[in-house]
Amino acid sequence: MDNQRLILFFALAAVLFLIYSAWMEDYGRPVQPQVAQERGLAVDAPSSSVTQDVPQVATTPDALSPGMSSVEASAAPTETPIRVETDVFHIEISPRGGTISAAWLLDYSTVAERTDDPFQLLKPVPPNMFIAQSGLLGDDPALLPTHEAIFTGSQPLYRLGPDDSTLDVELVWVSDAGIEVRKRYSFERGSYVIRTSQSVTNATGSPLVARQYNQLQRTDLYDPNESRFIHTYTGAVYYSPEDKYKKVSFDEMRKGNLDRSVVDGWIAMMQHYFLAAWIPPAGVLETFYTNVLGDSRYIIGKYSPAVSIAPGATQVFENELFLGPKLQDQLASVAPGLDLAVDYGWLTVIAQPIFWILSKIYLVVGNWGWAIIFLTILIKLAFYKLSETSYKSMANMRQLAPRLQALKDRYGDDKQRLNQAMMEMYKTEKINPLGGCLPILIQIPVFISLYWVLLESVEMRHAPFVLWLDNLSAPDPYFILPLIMGVSMFVQMKLNPPPPDPMQAKIMMALPFVFTVFFAFFPSGLVLYWTVNNLLSIAQQWHITRTIEKQAAAAKRKK
Repeated sequence: MDNQRLILFFALAAVLFLIYSAWMEDYGRPVQPQVAQERGLAVDAPSSSVTQDVPQVATTPDALSPGMSSVEASAAPTETPIRVETDVFHIEISPRGGTISAAWLLDYSTVAERTDDPFQLLKPVPPNMFIAQSGLLGDDPALLPTHEAIFTGSQPLYRLGPDDSTLDVELVWVSDAGIEVRKRYSFERGSYVIRTSQSVTNATGSPLVARQYNQLQRTDLYDPNESRFIHTYTGAVYYSPEDKYKKVSFDEMRKGNLDRSVVDGWIAMMQHYFLAAWIPPAGVLETFYTNVLGDSRYIIGKYSPAVSIAPGATQVFENELFLGPKLQDQLASVAPGLDLAVDYGWLTVIAQPIFWILSKIYLVVGNWGWAIIFLTILIKLAFYKLSETSYKSMANMRQLAPRLQALKDRYGDDKQRLNQAMMEMYKTEKINPLGGCLPILIQIPVFISLYWVLLESVEMRHAPFVLWLDNLSAPDPYFILPLIMGVSMFVQMKLNPPPPDPMQAKIMMALPFVFTVFFAFFPSGLVLYWTVNNLLSIAQQWHITRTIEKQAAAAKRKK
């Protein structure tokens, strides 16, 4: 019995360790000193020596090594931005480079309490500076516009009308040499995908060599509403058919620049629940690169092969830009592998089916809280036989508890003779002391997968349940659900036979109090799952224990 309890205790500790290790490996980077500066109200404009944010590449098709030029950028463009309003976006496009400098997602609020305050994903200045840039490179930097060139638009405001399904925004840049560049953003009703193009018309008398680049630039994330106990990944990622989903953390960027040629991939910057991603056309060889600017600004970008544009000809460079939430059913249709942005870690193969079942239940019940409850019941039914084996073993061990205590009293500190006597008793009674451990160990991957599903799914963000639980992604404001969870865990402990070792008994009885404090700071959706699972386990364990006790009593009467 001592060994069984120890194994169960260490299995539980292993679950917590795996979760903690996943946090620290992917998300546990300490906040850099620069972030403290960014949280202030005023930020000095960076000097030109640290704003080398335009990729410098040779314009011959064979050269693909990324570097950096010394084009100076402004931290906050002074030009009046062009405003764009659709049914899902409120966007600001800076005339400087046609950069998307600000983006609000109208269907998502910053905090659950203020639904009229839309969530801002892109922002032009720290803290949380995050922008999407694009430009063109050529032999002569003056011939083509980078993201520092000034474009002009035909109107200050573009609005998607109630009867319109699409909206186009076009900005124009013309050089003294007669080269015209038209940068277009196309929006579609209900879509977080923005189709972009840079159309280059060569009105000179000689061929023009050009390539496009697109990049995402951001600072460290500072979220005052984020739980101090829940950390999620903020950083760059890219996808390629060979590497699949690859993270490039800010720490890795500081150690060295990425230089990767990819066909049919994409680049992105992501944070909890949301991301921005540049998606190139299919079949085009693009080079992915990263860079870190001196004031803790991080860049991931891509540039295309060089193209020669004949005099009088026009070349169009196309891309898609995704700005929005990590909705799994939509991401997979936007680009191959983009659904992997919902990062379930190494248990994705288990977590994705769990989320699929959870989402189907939601379509029926219409409430994510009830969907979690019904999913918990289904998981409990799936593991019913395994749990039954575990609880039967515990119930049988409970029957032996007085006899085990008598052996301990008889042999005292003689561990060798005590263990021999205990093993003889198990053999005589045909009880496997480890029978309750294996079923629990088998269920651990499912428990961890469900944890990540509830943590990573944007569908849970600000989702209400019942009564005071109006946000399943936030901790219970009154700590009622964690207290119920703690009481249920205490009752479950009392149903189990106490360990003969007094120290182990104290440790096991302390766990409900430790977990109550621990779960008080977890999202209430996670606590709801754990509470329902405990209540179902109590019902099943009580039924099995009572049945075995009745069978034991009947056997005694027959004797």
